[in-house]
Amino acid sequence: MKRLPQRTCMGCNTKKDKKDLIRIVKNKDGEISIDKNEKKEGRGAYICNNIECLDKVIKSKRLEKALETKISSEIYESLRGVILDK
Repeated sequence: MKRLPQRTCMGCNTKKDKKDLIRIVKNKDGEISIDKNEKKEGRGAYICNNIECLDKVIKSKRLEKALETKISSEIYESLRGVILDK
């Protein structure tokens, strides 16, 4: 049986299958975006598909530390929209 790749959620710090997490990516130009298809190039960070993990990430600024850049509130709001849609 083929093993699925595992990634760690930035909010709750638990390992889950990569396909169950949302990827946020910073490309070489420094632009932050949500990678729905997991095909974009760049530095990635993962978050669970729930609001509690997003709130923890926003409060601790852990995503900013992982991607080494300031993240705008628009990115957080679009993440909130993606989480609520699923």
